[in-house]
Amino acid sequence: MLAYVTRRVLVSLPVLFGVTLVVFVLVNLMPGDPATYFVNPELGGTAEQMAAVRARLGLNQPLEVRYVKWLAEAARGHLGYRIKNGDPVGSLIAQHFSATVLLVGVALSLGIAVGVSLGIVTALRQYSVWDYTLTALSFLGVSMPAFITGIFGLYTLALRLPLFPAGGLVTVGAPPSFWDTLYHVILPACMLSFGYLAMFMRYTRFSMLEVLHQDFMATARAKGLGERRVIGVHALRNALLPVVTAIGLSLPGLVVGAVFIETIFSWPGMGSLYLDAVQARDYPLIMGLDLVSAGAILLTNLLTDVAYALVDPRIRYR
Repeated sequence: MLAYVTRRVLVSLPVLFGVTLVVFVLVNLMPGDPATYFVNPELGGTAEQMAAVRARLGLNQPLEVRYVKWLAEAARGHLGYRIKNGDPVGSLIAQHFSATVLLVGVALSLGIAVGVSLGIVTALRQYSVWDYTLTALSFLGVSMPAFITGIFGLYTLALRLPLFPAGGLVTVGAPPSFWDTLYHVILPACMLSFGYLAMFMRYTRFSMLEVLHQDFMATARAKGLGERRVIGVHALRNALLPVVTAIGLSLPGLVVGAVFIETIFSWPGMGSLYLDAVQARDYPLIMGLDLVSAGAILLTNLLTDVAYALVDPRIRYR
């Protein structure tokens, strides 16, 4: 297993390099100029002033030179400084990273726990009222994007029925506590996990239905095993591989969905920071955020492959 993980890490390094190269080129092809944040031609800014700002920011250098300089600094763990206000990019991302991890982690945990459980229930009660009802709701969840569920949840559960706060990570003026943070995270996490909960439920249902009709299930019952052990050990463990794949593939979508949810609920995470960076054409911050996001996604893909061996003992990596 250790040799396999080492090989995967070594393979991921060129992938990470390719991601940064593509993103760097695309970012610099975006319309607009970061220098206009300091000098606005529409308000009397001159071409000489624009050229001076571009020279101060290093934007007058060739694209390949700027990329090599950025890559060399990133390899040393230094992601540069914001164009907008000069804040260190690394420390700024670190401040917002924990909030995004909290939001995405709670949303993913809710999606897995509730989605897999409901998928088992619908599979065991196929063609029942529960099956039809939950399947219909799953179609609704899969078809609704994150920003629609976020706006709906904000309007109904925070404004019309003030059951949850409308935004923020903590209550202003109150001392931070676990319960206060949980109170603020539960609504945006539920809205973010709604579509993935439906997807995990559908994957679990289809996979469980396929396993329940296999011959080894009849053999397990014929041996006198209890129904709970037959379902929990023999059926569920064999049905989880497609679900693990779906969970691993859902991480990039969760990160993208978090951008909208964080904006709607004023959540101080990387999503809102990314929008601010794009609006300001803040190249160093955009590159830093993309580097961290790409690294996190590659790490989750590796953890997904390792989870295969934990779920199915027949799988071994060498």
